[in-house]
Amino acid sequence: MSKKQDALDYHSTGRKGKIEVIPSKPCLTQRDLSLAYSPGVAEPCLEIEKNPEDAYKYTAKGNLVAVLSNGTAVLGLGDIGALAGKPVMEGKGVLFKRFADIDVFDIEVDTKNADEIIKVCQLLEPTFGGINLEDIKAPECFYIEEKLKETMNIPVFHDDQHGTAIISGAALINALELVGKKIEDIKIVVNGAGASGIACAQMAVELGAKKENIILCDTKGVIFKGRSAGMNEYKERFAVETEDRTLEDAFKNADVAYGLSSKGAFTPEMIRDMAPNPIIFAMANPDPEITPEEVAAVRADAIMATGRSDYPNQVNNVLGFPFIFRGALDVRATTINETMKKACVFALAELAKEDCPDSVCRAYGNKKFAFGREYIIPKPFDPRALLRVAPAVAKAAMESGVARQPIADMEKYMEHLETLQGKAKETLRLIINKAKTDPKRVVLPEGENEKILRAAQVMIEEGIAYPILLGNRQEIRKKIEELNLDLNGGVTIIDPDDSPDTERYSQALFEQRQRKGITLTEARRMIRRRGRTYFGCEMVRCGDADALLSGIDAHYPDIIRPALEVIGKQEGLSSVHGLYLMVFKRGIFLLADTTVCIEPTAEELAETAILAAEKARLLDLDPRIAMLSFSNFGSVNHPQALKVKRAAEIVKQRAPELIIDGEMQADTAVVPDILESHYPFATLKGGANILIFPDLNSGNISYKLLTRLGGADAIGPILMGMKKPVHVLQRGDDVMDIVNMAAIAVVDAQSN
Repeated sequence: MSKKQDALDYHSTGRKGKIEVIPSKPCLTQRDLSLAYSPGVAEPCLEIEKNPEDAYKYTAKGNLVAVLSNGTAVLGLGDIGALAGKPVMEGKGVLFKRFADIDVFDIEVDTKNADEIIKVCQLLEPTFGGINLEDIKAPECFYIEEKLKETMNIPVFHDDQHGTAIISGAALINALELVGKKIEDIKIVVNGAGASGIACAQMAVELGAKKENIILCDTKGVIFKGRSAGMNEYKERFAVETEDRTLEDAFKNADVAYGLSSKGAFTPEMIRDMAPNPIIFAMANPDPEITPEEVAAVRADAIMATGRSDYPNQVNNVLGFPFIFRGALDVRATTINETMKKACVFALAELAKEDCPDSVCRAYGNKKFAFGREYIIPKPFDPRALLRVAPAVAKAAMESGVARQPIADMEKYMEHLETLQGKAKETLRLIINKAKTDPKRVVLPEGENEKILRAAQVMIEEGIAYPILLGNRQEIRKKIEELNLDLNGGVTIIDPDDSPDTERYSQALFEQRQRKGITLTEARRMIRRRGRTYFGCEMVRCGDADALLSGIDAHYPDIIRPALEVIGKQEGLSSVHGLYLMVFKRGIFLLADTTVCIEPTAEELAETAILAAEKARLLDLDPRIAMLSFSNFGSVNHPQALKVKRAAEIVKQRAPELIIDGEMQADTAVVPDILESHYPFATLKGGANILIFPDLNSGNISYKLLTRLGGADAIGPILMGMKKPVHVLQRGDDVMDIVNMAAIAVVDAQSN
């Protein structure tokens, strides 16, 4: 069930599907409505009527792409139809938005008639700034793209053809450099004469390979001059004079092999027959034509790439199409031509030679990447790809004469691209990547819970933590089997009813609480039951686990109480404190105290602020703290406001290096213009990212409203001030909420 159900849940939970349309202008008042629609909308309509180019000025056309498909060649699923392919097209839209901030309407057309598809696209030209053709089978896809490029004045790009060709082209350039071969001298075999196979062959020619040195093969063997079976005009373009008739024949002394076919199509014998230092791109999905292990068994000198993320050198189209369209749209290109595609190839090839930043290394388990046989193309999540490829494509469009709006200042354009890379989701990934650098043992007292088990699977797969599940061993194993999870070897299961440590923990709890009214018998009962939280807390206190995560089936106090009784707060603190990490599209905010201190004193507020700053640094955020109130810098002389003012003064005394100010109102704290125009004396500049609330009422209410009405993702509650990491889950948390909290717990444990 696990992976299938995870995928189905992902698509069906909450708002159905993966995309939505969000207004980019306010529509809250009668005035807003009159501007958005009648009568105000008439004005831009009349301007566009006079000058059609003004559509790019007054509408979303310039940042809107159609992902259009008829579902005849979907992923590895084949001809499943337009409607069944819709989740893939929505997914493509997500990638466009995630990697290049391009809006997408997915359009599924229920026809296999190529001319009807062409007509649909032509009729839609007024709507879109570009069209991404997707999952349309060959040879119709070639005809459709060719006709559309001839007749339309917006970019049309069939990613199944050109995406793989472009990314593997970059890999080819770098691989040839590493083995010291010239592209004009090499023999290339391409297995698979569909859209991507023919495009790869064509890209090799564009990069300098000789067409007579390229052997194209399909299921009937080599495509040679005079062959009649299974031919079409697109295959005919790569028919060559050769005695080779089978794929085995073609592999003899080949320097490069492209696989765009199916699992097992390449054999070890074929690899053995290749020239010295062979380059093998086995790109069939989900399983390559031959695995790197199989190649390594027969050749030690091969360079290999696949379409999979669990092997080096992943050929992933996401390195290309979002940034190609970004560059094309930004100069209002009329087409995406070969010059622009080659610009993408060379930009990616050069990027692989640059020093790989730590953020990328952390995204892959803190593994170091350097240009070489196992790193010939950038990683798909390399944030620099946008900043390298989009400008290269834009420049190529300008130089080749297809840009209707050339970019005058490329440096400013680069700065604009950087603003598209929001930090919110990247911060979540950063937390996970930090955890992966040094995974810790996280004990999960609710080990029989389905969400906990599925989260444990993700923790293991991502390398975040070593989960320890507490509960009935037979029940846990039964659920693991029912959910079809693969937890063997990655998880520890402990049943407190028969654990050899149960008595040791019971004695320890009795010694801690014997003068608090607890007998040894009661301590044994608490260790075995009470949600097993006491058992887990004793594991952490005794060093048998590094962090505890619980609460999916329990009330908040039922986790806090055992944690305080067993593990306790840090020395010198008056209390523990609670924090929520709020993730917005515009960035990250830390809100505290939102869960623990009901009526904090000035001293406790100061503690909250200092602990929150420490948490921010763990997340690689520079803390900027606002102490919130209903007063702005003495505007109201009230004990509540004076308390907040006093707390800010205490923080400045104890941690003078911190950027902190207050008391201040919430909008003053987060709107830099208010702070700078009305309170230029304030030490807080640029807006706060840590908001300290004056009491639990205001903090708790605010974070819940921001979650429900403000579109924020709330991660927490995060406990601050415990001697060892303990974090509390909420009853409504989903699997990824649990995973994110586990990552936070591991990061805490790393610094403990």
